Amino acid sequence: VQLQASGGGLVQPGGSLRLSCAASGSRFRINNMGWYRRAPEKQRELVATITSGGSTNYADSAKGRFTISRDNGKNSVWLQMNSLKPEDTAVYYCQCRSGYPVETAYWGQGTQVTVSS
Repeated sequence: VQLQASGGGLVQPGGSLRLSCAASGSRFRINNMGWYRRAPEKQRELVATITSGGSTNYADSAKGRFTISRDNGKNSVWLQMNSLKPEDTAVYYCQCRSGYPVETAYWGQGTQVTVSS
């Protein structure tokens, strides 16, 4: 399974960005999809996930500012990020889970988000 992420960039504090990620090459249904991030000198952390049924889960830092969505038919997931803060600066990675009987996690290449004035 290959994941292609895009949409990162440089934005001023308070601005918005929309990250996109498309999965391809899976023989099985794509189950959960999500976004994670790794800030400089920090461990990778969960940002948001979404099930194939549309149930979402957000990190506390993302609640109220970020919205995750997906299109099952396109095996795609998006992350709309509003009211961005400097502490949101990180490399953002999309992830999907697929496979039967054993589910495997697949990762995209990462896209840089920099929030700075």
